[in-house]
Amino acid sequence: MLRTVELPLWLFLLIVVFAMVTFASHFLFPSVRWFFRRRLERAVSRLNQRLQRPIQPFKLARRHDMIQRLIYDPQVGQAVQQHAHEEGIPEAVAFEQARRYAREIVPSFSAFAYFSFAIRLSRLLSNAFYNVHLSYKDESAIKDIDPEATVVFVMNHRSNMDYVLVTYLAAQQSALSYAVGEWARVWPLSRLIRAMGAYFIRRKSGSELYRQVLASYVRHATEAGVTQAMFPEGGLSLTGALGRPKLGLLKYIIDGTSPEGRDVVFVPVALNYDRVLEDTILTRAALGTDRRFRARIGVITSWVLKQIWRRLIGRYKRFGLAAVRYGEPISLKDFEARAGDDVMTDLARALMKRIGAAIPLVPGPAACWLLRENGPMPEQEVRSRIRALMEADGLALAESEDAITSAVDQMVERRILTLEDGVLNLSGQREDLMQYYAESVPEHVKSANAAIAKDVSAPAGS
Repeated sequence: MLRTVELPLWLFLLIVVFAMVTFASHFLFPSVRWFFRRRLERAVSRLNQRLQRPIQPFKLARRHDMIQRLIYDPQVGQAVQQHAHEEGIPEAVAFEQARRYAREIVPSFSAFAYFSFAIRLSRLLSNAFYNVHLSYKDESAIKDIDPEATVVFVMNHRSNMDYVLVTYLAAQQSALSYAVGEWARVWPLSRLIRAMGAYFIRRKSGSELYRQVLASYVRHATEAGVTQAMFPEGGLSLTGALGRPKLGLLKYIIDGTSPEGRDVVFVPVALNYDRVLEDTILTRAALGTDRRFRARIGVITSWVLKQIWRRLIGRYKRFGLAAVRYGEPISLKDFEARAGDDVMTDLARALMKRIGAAIPLVPGPAACWLLRENGPMPEQEVRSRIRALMEADGLALAESEDAITSAVDQMVERRILTLEDGVLNLSGQREDLMQYYAESVPEHVKSANAAIAKDVSAPAGS
């Protein structure tokens, strides 16, 4: 018992390492995790006091726990059995496939990453690129939404800046949960997007098992009151016009409600830009038959470096106005009480109609549309018509003259329009971009133009 035992040095070091790992895993790590989790819970509690819609516990749950909850959901279990039967595979194999789908979908939300990093970055980028303007169709209706309701922001999709812009503008309301397409499933972007609470979806998956796992996740999030954001068009507009709605996610959200459960309130959000950053890529994609398009990393890097260089030498200019307007919200319970048999289709049409009615007019697209419809016009008349249209649309800016000047100058610099002897005209060189921006002018503005044209005439001698 008291004899000396000799060990090789490497074996002694190995034993010490194992002892340290055991001590850390059983005593140190749990204590450290508990310490930081307590601090995080207190920070989230303080954060929830200033948010209009507090972060729900479902969103703060550990990712592992959410995955387990999802794959053991009865709806997913039934889909696993059906998939195994149809494919002729063991249920254990189908179950593991469902687990992979759940890992792919479920986010790993970090309140710290969202409110300390993402919000600040989105505010910085939004104000660096654009003059941001927010307005409402009915602000009181937005403020009077039931605090217990699940809020879903439903938006038209013009640019990938939509994510950034709405994240920034909704920062005082809650943390948004987006559905993000496969384009963003690349490291390290995917880790950041998951930390912001977004979840990945396969837009064209033919697997019924995958759709049931996704539907189950959306149902759980809706039942838990998680604030969500969705693009019913299913992708970026390639033409500038408002597209037709896709019903997938909307169906999952409706299916995730019950008469005795919490209400779901859809808030239409309409966006418009003087310049869409990806406009050249989108108009090029519109010429093909495949919606898929990729911006090469070299092109993106070159563009970013060019903007940085312009800022350093004092020649940087923002890309004009980015206007966001909240439309009139729709309560799902109220809508179901009035709707016919096909609630989902009727709701999709109603949401798209309210988005269209809320799309704000911005000067750049207005100039393209006026010149396309009327031919060459004196510059001063174009400015007067744009100003009158913006005021009629409820977008009366204190700096409207500067906004109009910046937008028109940008269109001329990009060779979409020409300005000669005080007369503006279409250049004919960038027909695709001219049509893209002209199509983004909302229908309600086009209807109002005839009356406004009678009251606005060109100045004498122009």
